[in-house]
Amino acid sequence: MDWKQETEKRVALGVDYFKQGYNCSQSVALAFADWYDVPVGLMARISASYGGGIGRMRETCGSALGMFMLAGLETASEEANQEIKAQNYAAVQELAARFKEVTGSIVCKELLGLNKRRADGTLPEIVITSTPEARTDEYYRKRPCVRMVETAIRIYMQWLEQRPTKRTLQAES
Repeated sequence: MDWKQETEKRVALGVDYFKQGYNCSQSVALAFADWYDVPVGLMARISASYGGGIGRMRETCGSALGMFMLAGLETASEEANQEIKAQNYAAVQELAARFKEVTGSIVCKELLGLNKRRADGTLPEIVITSTPEARTDEYYRKRPCVRMVETAIRIYMQWLEQRPTKRTLQAES
């Protein structure tokens, strides 16, 4: 497999999903639905709650969460196995560290700059609503979300390529 070409394909898919209106977590996960042979509709539903930093609460970045969900598909087991659970947690921790190294954080409100102190030293109140913002040109100009989707997919693909043991990938079939 040409990993560079496959990475660019996955990045383009993720960005396209985001621009169609899917949230950041869905966009990352959906870019790999065929890879893991998960129906697109199911992948969209299981990743839906994690956009906007988990239900738009601005906590862990949805793009990172989408990447962590993929790591579960790659490393976890259907059984309650402590060794496999530890391997999955290690994978998530490694992916989180790589994401944070590139972006500076894995926290949505930090990535969006919502936690910057005012001139008087106080933090602004972060208003939590369930209503997503309209996807306008202004939205795309002020939000780093497309870049976060791209970054999560690139990191995940690099991690997959570097793994010593690789699951049989749907993309190679």
